[in-house]
Amino acid sequence: MGSQQLVGADLDDKLEKLNSGSGDVWQLNEGGKLEKEFKFDDFNAAWGFMSRVALFAERNDHHPEWFNVYNAVRVELTSHDVGGISGKDIDMALFMNECSNA
Repeated sequence: MGSQQLVGADLDDKLEKLNSGSGDVWQLNEGGKLEKEFKFDDFNAAWGFMSRVALFAERNDHHPEWFNVYNAVRVELTSHDVGGISGKDIDMALFMNECSNA
């Protein structure tokens, strides 16, 4: 996916696909960023998730905003270069969903 801002029906469609079959969902927060909180069994599992995502982020030169306390990782995604949500954010969110289920 490219780095073009997703808006309107395009963004709604991507969010619907991103959240299908998922208990906790990605949503747009007040700042217009994609946001989700992941919960894990313990700190070690949360840290492992963050490590896998960090490697993906480096490979794709696209980095999340996140906050970790013990077993929880709250994530916000946006593409600053396009001023909103782009395909890069959707790709990262999909990867995070996969990693959280591993």
